[in-house]
Amino acid sequence: MTTRTQPADEQLASSNAPVRLERDGAVVHLVLASAETGNAFDLDFVTELRRAVEQVVAWTGEPGRGGVGAVLLRAEGRNFSVGGDLKAFVAQGDDVGEYVMSVANAAHAAVLGLAGLSVPVIAEVHGAVAGGGVGLALSADLVVAARSAKLRLAYTALGLTPDCGASWFLPRLVGERRALDLVFTNRVLRPTEAEQWGLFSRVVDDEDLPSVSEELARSLAAGHIRALSRAKLLIRAGHLDGLRDHLECEAEFIAEASTRPEVRAAMSQFLNGSRRGRA
Repeated sequence: MTTRTQPADEQLASSNAPVRLERDGAVVHLVLASAETGNAFDLDFVTELRRAVEQVVAWTGEPGRGGVGAVLLRAEGRNFSVGGDLKAFVAQGDDVGEYVMSVANAAHAAVLGLAGLSVPVIAEVHGAVAGGGVGLALSADLVVAARSAKLRLAYTALGLTPDCGASWFLPRLVGERRALDLVFTNRVLRPTEAEQWGLFSRVVDDEDLPSVSEELARSLAAGHIRALSRAKLLIRAGHLDGLRDHLECEAEFIAEASTRPEVRAAMSQFLNGSRRGRA
């Protein structure tokens, strides 16, 4: 496996930031680096995520795409992302709606930026892929998953609604009925089934995940980037305006849902159960 480097002029954040960028030749690694929280989405995390994506957008918007040929979205720790940080949500008290709206807006800017990049984006997922982590992963062009990956929406179990584009990507990838099944029941979708449904591009053993996703990113970056970019434009660009509008609706819905007393109680109850090891 190649050594990942971080040139000083292209390093967005310090090594202890919740999200960081690493440039390694023509491949940019966008790393979710808040392993201790399961890469949960709080305001600091998604703000750094948005900034990182903005930097990649700037690089790829340069003539020759700034030397970037592919982006690899990966995560440190046991999980790709557990989704929204319920502890941070509950801590806001009566201000939770405004806080959730801020989190959603920052995360949605990152999702929209990734979906609109002119170069291929590969998501490397393992462990929990839940809540906002689902939409983030599906914003990529290809998803390489470890056998440990477990995809679960989880929103409606707490009285919340999907965000991060999950309710936009899912019906387009798997159809309305399967999308509604996942949203309504919150059941865990295992990697093999997720691959059969078209949510995961390929599934590999956990120990092979880094090398397989890295090799895929490098092979794409070494290819005919203009042709790949134009092909991506033909397939995806026509939908971006619809995604932008949809993300605004998702943010409004989840922020409103978070303010309801029964939802706030459900989030607190879930956290208490988690502390006792039941969830």
